[in-house]
Amino acid sequence: MAERLKTLGHEVLDCGTASTDPCDYPDFAFAVASAVVSGKAERGIMLCGSGVGACVAVNKVPGARGALCHDTFSARQGVEDDDVNVLCLGARVVGVSLALEVVDAWTAARFSNAERHARRRDKVIALEKRYARP
Repeated sequence: MAERLKTLGHEVLDCGTASTDPCDYPDFAFAVASAVVSGKAERGIMLCGSGVGACVAVNKVPGARGALCHDTFSARQGVEDDDVNVLCLGARVVGVSLALEVVDAWTAARFSNAERHARRRDKVIALEKRYARP
């Protein structure tokens, strides 16, 4: 995945494990989401077995908007309509070829800034702020 992103001209900040040993995805989700929210990375990609746990953990970090996408339409639309900044993928759910297609669609997409989409995104951000702890 990292090599594909590099060939597409993206700079890669690898927050992952270099081991095949079992690990705790919340630690890596926090690292990825924090890199995005702090501005160290424009967007992030998070992988875990199903992608579900990673998505849940990513969305606990204020400012991170993670989406679990296993198809190119959701990946593209998630960015264009919802300003998703972290893509979550299930390594045990999608094969390598589809995962790369999803990543290609997601990285190529840009937020539309259409009034209705900006309004909805801003409402999501307001919900986050409403329940954030000081």
